[in-house]
Amino acid sequence: MKVIGIVGMPGSGKGEFSSISAQMGIPVVVMGDVIREEVKKEGLPPVDASMGIVARRLRETYGMAAIAHVCIPVIESQHAPVVLIDGIRGDAEVREFSGHFLDFILIAIESPLETRFTRLTIRGRSDDLQNISELTARDERESSFGLRAAMDLASIRVMNMGTLEEYRMSVRSTLEKIAGAS
Repeated sequence: MKVIGIVGMPGSGKGEFSSISAQMGIPVVVMGDVIREEVKKEGLPPVDASMGIVARRLRETYGMAAIAHVCIPVIESQHAPVVLIDGIRGDAEVREFSGHFLDFILIAIESPLETRFTRLTIRGRSDDLQNISELTARDERESSFGLRAAMDLASIRVMNMGTLEEYRMSVRSTLEKIAGAS
């Protein structure tokens, strides 16, 4: 099984990358869904602050690769030649996945802060942010989990600074090259 991990700052284009992957028939496992499910189970409001509290507590309790560890059986259950993991947040998770899956590829999605903020305000998810300073704080929180270090470990970089169609073409091309090499 070839496992593709994607990593990027909030609003960089991970969701769109995952969407395109799914359209191409590649199963997607979203790590953030594990945290959203935990927030829901605990009866917390589905907002960014709750997501941060739960993510931090899981990592403090079970280590920085806690969410990756929980996702591994979900990935394996896909029984597909290629599976995509959306939402890697730290270098410990990268090590967990690369240690478990022999054919693991990490892709970093790069996008400027202002562009990401605009996308997040349009997206309208309950855990999205209201101003750019909140995004900067979220970037710093996620970097404390090792997000920037994880991005540095990527062997492939996809730039998301142009139009949506340019990004989609770049993602399709990247996935075709990787999946075609399976």
